[in-house]
Amino acid sequence: MASTSAPGMYDSQSTTKPPFFNGENYSFWKNKMRLFIKSSDYLVWDVIEDGPYIPLKQDNDGKMVLKRRTEMSEEERKKIQVNDKALHMLFCAFGPDIYSKVSSIESAKEV
Repeated sequence: MASTSAPGMYDSQSTTKPPFFNGENYSFWKNKMRLFIKSSDYLVWDVIEDGPYIPLKQDNDGKMVLKRRTEMSEEERKKIQVNDKALHMLFCAFGPDIYSKVSSIESAKEV
């Protein structure tokens, strides 16, 4: 049966690739992307909602400062990696025009 809609508009999509966003029909894409991320790794969705984990320590003056990479535990590194995983999922869903607008952002929540 021939389709009367635009080519590819209603084709089924991969369960391993994020839905592609070309700048149109944001609400449709947003709902599909939310479900894709949650079904892949709920910790990734937490980072998008709440922001990235930032490893801090107290310095000699009692101020909270960012830990150096060499001071981080393996668990802290894994928590940081979740933000990168979220960024990767988002960036893979964008075409070149949208990617160029957000590629310098380092927080998945901000993207």
